[in-house]
Amino acid sequence: MALLLLLLLMHFLVLPLSVSAAGGGDAYIGVNIGTDVSEMPSPKEIVALLKAQGIQHVRLYDADQSLLLALANTGIRVAVSVPNDQLLGIGQSNATAAKWVSRNVIAHVPATNITSIAVGSEILTTLPNAAPLIVSALTFIHSALVAANLDQQIKVSTPHSSSIILDSFPPSQAFFNRTWNPVMVPLLKFLQSTGSYLMLNVYPYYDYQQSNGVIPLDYALFRPLPPNKEAVDPNTLLHYTNVFDAVVDAAYFAMSDLNFTNIPIVVTESGWPSKGDSSSEPDATVDNANTYNSNLIRHVLNNTGTPKHPGIAVSTYIYELYNEDLRTGPTSEKYWGLFYANGEPVYTLHLTGAGTIFANDTTNQTFCVTKSNADAKMLQAALDWACGPGKVDCSPLLQGQPCYEPDNVVSHATYAFNAYYQKMAKSPGTCDFKGVASITTTDPSHGSCIFPGSFGKKGSKINGTLLAPSNSTSSGCLSQYHYNGGSFTSSVILVALLLNVFVM
Repeated sequence: MALLLLLLLMHFLVLPLSVSAAGGGDAYIGVNIGTDVSEMPSPKEIVALLKAQGIQHVRLYDADQSLLLALANTGIRVAVSVPNDQLLGIGQSNATAAKWVSRNVIAHVPATNITSIAVGSEILTTLPNAAPLIVSALTFIHSALVAANLDQQIKVSTPHSSSIILDSFPPSQAFFNRTWNPVMVPLLKFLQSTGSYLMLNVYPYYDYQQSNGVIPLDYALFRPLPPNKEAVDPNTLLHYTNVFDAVVDAAYFAMSDLNFTNIPIVVTESGWPSKGDSSSEPDATVDNANTYNSNLIRHVLNNTGTPKHPGIAVSTYIYELYNEDLRTGPTSEKYWGLFYANGEPVYTLHLTGAGTIFANDTTNQTFCVTKSNADAKMLQAALDWACGPGKVDCSPLLQGQPCYEPDNVVSHATYAFNAYYQKMAKSPGTCDFKGVASITTTDPSHGSCIFPGSFGKKGSKINGTLLAPSNSTSSGCLSQYHYNGGSFTSSVILVALLLNVFVM
């Protein structure tokens, strides 16, 4: 939003000519910039990161003056927002709306490339008492843009939670919560008359979490599915290979239910958390976040569209740029970011064919790591095998060497497993070790410990095959490795036994 997932090729449905991509042209990926960060980077640092990563579309949750100034003359397209706490004043006063536009938009364009205004956020579900003011707020903001001759370049809309869509699967049966029809009908009329788009927040993570096992994880993560595992809408016979497309199409059908068929959709928020509570949020992991966002980016930028509207771009903003450590609620609330506040990536996106966006893409990097639930004795045995019969050079794990710390079997086994996997040119079956290892796209390197197969801090790839031990008697010999945690053993008998046990 593909080389790692199946493309949707649903050409048998006639595409309505009146529907086009929001803003015209190809789809784009943007990033939300949240500010609930204890050590928030300066506007200058934020813009530097955006430039370095090739990010050309951002959405702000307000209209921060210093950040708008920092974004000037960068060409980056900016969506600004009217915070929920300002909706009341703007929705009740044309003059207040005009003043807001003057200060937060007119004062910055054209130097800052503001392209849209999001008025409030998820008002129907988070601030329902203010719902009757949404359309008037949109109208007043738009009127101020018309007066400034900016209405053609700056669109006005309001983001909605996908939870306002009821009976969302099959998508063809979806409709908006009819309690809100008195708001939705005039809202859609406004979007239609101004050439704007429906802003929708789509979170397959929450759909998966709340499905009680009904939604498969692979379906939520855009992973390829065999045809018999695809979800089929019995009314249209359209096949769905991921939750994201199903939710977007449900929104299209819900608009059709109200007789609106020509309003495009922009997804203003979507993402996956990289960490969560170990008991209640076990699928909030770095690997799943990497998988979801990498696949989402690729899906959007391929202009695949959805089964209902194939080829119609669904531009999307990822939630979000930084991890926000000040957010409250479940553990996962703090871990939706692509980057830490210091600009380091939380994980390395895996983006074949994504163009220039996200410069931290290191395509086709995979690593072999220990499984989180692996048995310690099995890890120990596999580690001994890798550093012995497996002929892995485990010298970086010696005390005083770069990968000695942390001094435990999990960390040391991860290094050894990956070294073997890279030495074997990532051949199928070389990352298993009797079920205690798995493949990941997340680089496990840390500090000065650069893992085989990593591009490292300076961007130079470390070739795992160069780390293969020599034929000397010391290289790869278990007897030279000892450490307090007991990860290595000098038992020749154990090595001999393991030689017959482990078949990679």
